[in-house]
Amino acid sequence: MKQRELGRTGITVSEICLGTMTFGQQNTETEGHAQLDMALDHGINFIDTAELYSIPPRAETQGSTETIIGSWLKARGGRDRLVIASKVVGRTAMPWFRPEGEEARLTPRQIRYALEGSLRRLGTDYIDLYQLHWPDRKIGLFGEGGTTFRDLPEDSAVPFEDTLGVLGDLVAEGKIRHVGLSNETAWGVSKFLEASRTGLPRVASIQNAYNLINRTFEIGLAEMALHEKVGLLAYSPLAQGYLTGKYLNGARPAGARTTLFNRGQRYEKPGVDDAILAYHALAREEGIDPTQLAIAFVTSRPFVTSNIIGATSVDQLRTILGATDVVITPELEEKINAIHQVHSNPAP
Repeated sequence: MKQRELGRTGITVSEICLGTMTFGQQNTETEGHAQLDMALDHGINFIDTAELYSIPPRAETQGSTETIIGSWLKARGGRDRLVIASKVVGRTAMPWFRPEGEEARLTPRQIRYALEGSLRRLGTDYIDLYQLHWPDRKIGLFGEGGTTFRDLPEDSAVPFEDTLGVLGDLVAEGKIRHVGLSNETAWGVSKFLEASRTGLPRVASIQNAYNLINRTFEIGLAEMALHEKVGLLAYSPLAQGYLTGKYLNGARPAGARTTLFNRGQRYEKPGVDDAILAYHALAREEGIDPTQLAIAFVTSRPFVTSNIIGATSVDQLRTILGATDVVITPELEEKINAIHQVHSNPAP
C-alpha cells in the first residue's frame, strides 16, 4: 500500500482510506471490526468517519459509526499507528445533532460541542484530521442542482475566520491535529486559504465526490488541489455502488444500500446507465474487473491524496483492495477519456 502526504502536514496516509459510514446500520459492530482488521492487514492506516454516521442519517443511529471504531480501537490498540479523520456537520435542520433541537451551524460553540462528542465516542483524546462535512453557507449539496448555478441565495453564513479560529484553538489544545474541508467549492477553498494567511490553520484536504461518472472536481478544483497542496480525499469512487453494475436496468439486489434506503437519486439520472455500460465494456476488453477499474482510476489521479472506499462485506472489501494491482496506463487512460467525452459527468 503506497503512502502519500496529507497536504503540507508532514503526515503520510495510505492511498486507500477506509470509509465507515455503513457501520451501525448496514454493518454490525462485529462486521465493522472485521473490515477494520482487513484494512489494517492490507496496509491502510487512514480511517474516515463523521458525527453524522451511520448513513442514512437518523437520530437513533447518529454517532454509531464512531462508537464502533472506538470499540475497535479499545480492543486492538495501536492508536498512534492510525490517521483518523472525522467531520462536523455543516448547516442542517436535522434537529438531533445539537441540544434542544438547535439548528446545527459551524459556529465556535457548536464545533466544540461536536468535537467533544466525537472524541468521546472514538475513545481518543485527539483527531488527526477534523473536517467540515459541508459548508455553513447555502449551496447545492450531494448532486442537488447538477452542474447549474444561477445566483447567490440570501444567506447569513458563519464567517470563515470564525470557523477557522475555533479550529485553531482546538489545534493549540491538542484535540485536533489538522483541518480539512468536504463538499466544498473552489471559491470556498480559496476563502479558507485566504483566511489562513492571518495565522489560522491551513486546510490540508478536501473530501468531495469523484468517480468515473462524476469528474466535476477536475473543473477548477483539481488545479487548486495541486497548486495549493489541498489534496482530494475522493468519496464515492464507485458512485454508491452504481459503477459495479448491480443496479443496471433498475435492478435492486437484496441488502444493497439503494434497495434498503432508496437514496441513490444522484446516480439515477439520464445517461448514467449508458456511461456505466460503456465503462463495463472497456473493463471486459481490458480483462479488468469493472469495480477495480473504477477504483484504480480514482487512485491514479495526481490530485488525489487518498481514495475513500466503502463496503458492506469483507468479500466486497477484498475485491476493492485488489484494485491496488491495477495500473492505469496512458493507453487505458486515453480509452477512459474517450468514454468520458461522450458520457461526461451524468451524475454530478
